[in-house]
Amino acid sequence: MHLIDTHTHLFAQQFDEDRSEVVHKALEKGVQQMLLPNIDSSSIQPMLNLCTEFPNNCFPMMGLHPCDVKDNYLEELVIIEEWLQKEKFVAVGEIGIDLYWDKSTLSIQQDAFRKQVRLAKKYKLPIAIHVRDSFDEVFTIIDEMNDDDLSGVFHCFTGNETEANHIINYGGFKLGIGGVVTFKNSGLDKTLRTIPIEHLILETDSPYLAPEPYRGKRNESSYVVLVAEKLAEIYGKSVEEIADITTQNTNELFKI
Repeated sequence: MHLIDTHTHLFAQQFDEDRSEVVHKALEKGVQQMLLPNIDSSSIQPMLNLCTEFPNNCFPMMGLHPCDVKDNYLEELVIIEEWLQKEKFVAVGEIGIDLYWDKSTLSIQQDAFRKQVRLAKKYKLPIAIHVRDSFDEVFTIIDEMNDDDLSGVFHCFTGNETEANHIINYGGFKLGIGGVVTFKNSGLDKTLRTIPIEHLILETDSPYLAPEPYRGKRNESSYVVLVAEKLAEIYGKSVEEIADITTQNTNELFKI
């Protein structure tokens, strides 16, 4: 079985004690590739170190996370582009807008998002979008900037059917499905029953949002199997079929 975790922060400090073991555990479960979204300039080297250790399994993205868009964000974006010029990355990410923690930074989050979408087009890379309490704000920007040169994933999708179809209608975007789909009252399982599986890719967002039965504990890439099992239940397919379809979807988008 070939699974891909399309969004995992295995370079985070939560894995400092057992990082290599966590990667090996994922590999044993059939999770053969793990895509690593960057956070800010301080996370770049730890992320790249992990990709050096596991060059056939861990693949980096480059971007500035919306929660880390601060007063110095323009300086951070200069660093982001310097790395995009000199190294190979699978996407520009994790980028987007987050209004859950701090609404006061909306204007600079919007500017950072637009600038990074332009970088993605310039370097011909997909984008990994973080959306939290901000679908309208993100849609406004993607509606404006979407064209044949833009593709990506709405990471950790937890929206409704209308929002899912808005994303699908862009043409080049997938929905990233993680542990939330296993939560009893999330409602995401009902939404997905109306969405063809060809639009989905798998993720964990480790160390966050662990699926049942590990909810509330540290998430890790091996748990993407539990997401695949839930999708198998929703779509009436085998886990192997879910793995095949979502891996194909991922390769179409990220070309790893």
